[in-house]
Amino acid sequence: MNTETFDPKNAVATSYDPNEAASVSMTDAAIAHVRKQLQKNSEMAGVRLAVKKSGCSGFKYDIEFVAQPGKGDQIIELADDVKLFVAADAKAYVRGTEIDYTKEGLNSTIKFNNPNAKDLCGCGESFSV
Repeated sequence: MNTETFDPKNAVATSYDPNEAASVSMTDAAIAHVRKQLQKNSEMAGVRLAVKKSGCSGFKYDIEFVAQPGKGDQIIELADDVKLFVAADAKAYVRGTEIDYTKEGLNSTIKFNNPNAKDLCGCGESFSV
């Protein structure tokens, strides 16, 4: 067993910035799915990712197709024709998340691979950080 000593005088200070850009990505399958949905409705400009307090673990993802970004949304251009709008108040919760789209038989699902999620609900609908 090793023992380490922590000296606060020599510690490197790090700051947390909730407004820091959220580096959210989508797999090729997710981009193709979003592209297909946007082509069905030309009035929509992209997909918006937000987080709401809900579920048994504390938060749930809220994703919807929108005609324009919300105030303060971060705009991520995933492809020439696919834009992701990340809600300003969701950035800290979704930073580093990869959005995937999977199909198994007749079922299709959007999955969120979020490195910040500490706990996931058994149903997969909610998470905590």
